[in-house]
Amino acid sequence: MKDINQLTPLEAAIELEYLAKELAKADAAYYQNDDPYLDDAEYDRLKHRNTEIETKFPELVRVDSPSKKVGSAIKSGFSKVSHSFPMLSLGDVFSIEEVEDFIMGVKRFLNSPADIAFMSEPKIDGLSFSARYENGIFVKAATRGDGITGEDITENLKTIKQLPLKIENAPAILEVRGEVYMSKADFFELNERYANEGKKTFANPRNAAAGSLRQLDAKITAERNLSLFAYTWGEVSQKPWKTQEEFFTYLKNWGFPVNPNNKLCQNIAELEANFAHLMEIRSSLPYDIDGMVYKVNSIELQERLGFLTRTPRWAIAHKFPAEQAITKINNIRIQVGRTGALTPVADLEPVNVGGVIVSHATLHNEDEIKRKDIRIGDMVIVQRAGDVIPQVVQVIAEKRTGAEKEFEFPHNCPVCGAHAIREEDEAVRRCTGGLSCPAQAIERIIHFVSRDAFDIAGLGNKIVEDFYAEGIIKTPNDIFTLEERNNGGDDLFSIEQGLHLERKEGWGKKSVDNLFAAIRNKRKISLPRFIYALGIRQVGTATARILAKNYGSFAKFMHDMINKETGKLVAIDGIGAAMATDMVEFFAEEHNLDIINKLLNHVDVENFVDDTNYNTPLASKTIVFTGTLEKMTRAEAKAKALSLGAKVAGSVSKNTDFVVMGADAGSKATKAKELGINILSEDEFLELVK
Repeated sequence: MKDINQLTPLEAAIELEYLAKELAKADAAYYQNDDPYLDDAEYDRLKHRNTEIETKFPELVRVDSPSKKVGSAIKSGFSKVSHSFPMLSLGDVFSIEEVEDFIMGVKRFLNSPADIAFMSEPKIDGLSFSARYENGIFVKAATRGDGITGEDITENLKTIKQLPLKIENAPAILEVRGEVYMSKADFFELNERYANEGKKTFANPRNAAAGSLRQLDAKITAERNLSLFAYTWGEVSQKPWKTQEEFFTYLKNWGFPVNPNNKLCQNIAELEANFAHLMEIRSSLPYDIDGMVYKVNSIELQERLGFLTRTPRWAIAHKFPAEQAITKINNIRIQVGRTGALTPVADLEPVNVGGVIVSHATLHNEDEIKRKDIRIGDMVIVQRAGDVIPQVVQVIAEKRTGAEKEFEFPHNCPVCGAHAIREEDEAVRRCTGGLSCPAQAIERIIHFVSRDAFDIAGLGNKIVEDFYAEGIIKTPNDIFTLEERNNGGDDLFSIEQGLHLERKEGWGKKSVDNLFAAIRNKRKISLPRFIYALGIRQVGTATARILAKNYGSFAKFMHDMINKETGKLVAIDGIGAAMATDMVEFFAEEHNLDIINKLLNHVDVENFVDDTNYNTPLASKTIVFTGTLEKMTRAEAKAKALSLGAKVAGSVSKNTDFVVMGADAGSKATKAKELGINILSEDEFLELVK
């Protein structure tokens, strides 16, 4: 992997695209299926790499960046619960130097040179929950889900004996949040029992806890011993506590279990000492932890600091170092993704690392293979592994026998045979076959029906591959004509004047009826999901939502893309020139337009409605900040505006509602005056956001 300081902007943009895709895939496996695709160490490494590149190239930060994401979409079978306040994840750091950088950032934001006290809390490796109490009575519980919408686990959470169902002297509305986990002893007992009964065992306590809590039958949850720790709050009608430490006292008084290793630290030295202490006793704890969480202790300062898109500014997770093991690379093969990217994958001699068996590792690209001099047959160090793909840290050159073979990266697609080219300054080699390449076509359809897109139950990866091979589904449009063709309504695909899927091996009338019902149920779709489903490069779920919020309807979005209105795109906060180019190029392709126009005959794309009740003077207004603010930092002002439902843009246009002008304002203020846009002083802005 190329050194950050040697990356060109184009290489950085390509790698950020790869990281966004890879980490989104990992999030879906971890949060939806409780079957991790990456181990913690590899996941952390990719997130850290993403953060480093974004720091070096802030102008390339993607709206669907992993640094802005939380969890993944909810699993079918549970009713949905909308969180009154988003359940956010935390940013990660891996060294004391990064902790120091985080603390310095907090001080800069607050313009405060003094030491700030932090609560240091063990980071439990479990599943996040939110429990709502009304007038002291437990009424509802939910998982984090995607941070906005979770799964209703009310009955399941009731089975955990540590959860108080009634509390005294609490606010009228109180939402307590924490982590459900399975102790090491209960995990080993459960696996032993399952092994004796011939059932599949769990890979680790976290998987066991998540799988147990998210059972559709709460009786199964009750049969397994789960535990919990409470550590924060969500919606609350009043907050009598002034500090994080004081909140823990309230939790104890209400009967919630609080981690006994939580500690108030006054400075970086105390944080470092406590981190070292917890690392030392980690193996002796009755539950798994994978790091420490540091939170600004003062609630007043927490509220001033506010939030980034998906993470609080006042908290960070300091992760423990990764575990490692040695194994052999038996083979290197190429996978082709939906954008044509050729990704090398190492097939490993299966190895147990941290209680998990791993057998594959992504090698990212040909530069990574060359930089690490990875050969088939090499003994390598792999870092703390997950069920499938860990990180190859390095080759153990002294173990080479001479029988190892260098891997020659193909210049042709292994699936369709088309040329695979690597553009200048790009790290990725891509197949030029486009949609004529079966791998790309199949991957695009899989993406189209995926959970965050159309989410069509019954069209899993294997079924899509089979239907494609048999000519039943070649494009997304074919999905919506499937029922008609199955009943003999289209001679093009007819078999005895109909597909008769119910006659296929493994299918039956009920499964076919269920598939058609699932497809009919998706003929109406939200605007963000539809945009994401199209599979435009660099457009993830977060980007799709931003686009939907700014354009309101697919007709307006499509009009501007066809007319190459890149200026409007780059004016949206978080969308850069490279992303805008990918969007307009997608719509410039006639084949894509043909698919979209046919899709619009089958589906109803709903206009975007932001159901967040901001009820503020800034709701839906577009604001531009210029000049130096004196009573708060620019970052704090921007965060405040976003929290009140405003859109913050980087440039002034006729669509701008307000320009907040600080000292030494420049060209933005001049342009605002020329366009007759409302100009606010800092004091006027502060009056609006009271």
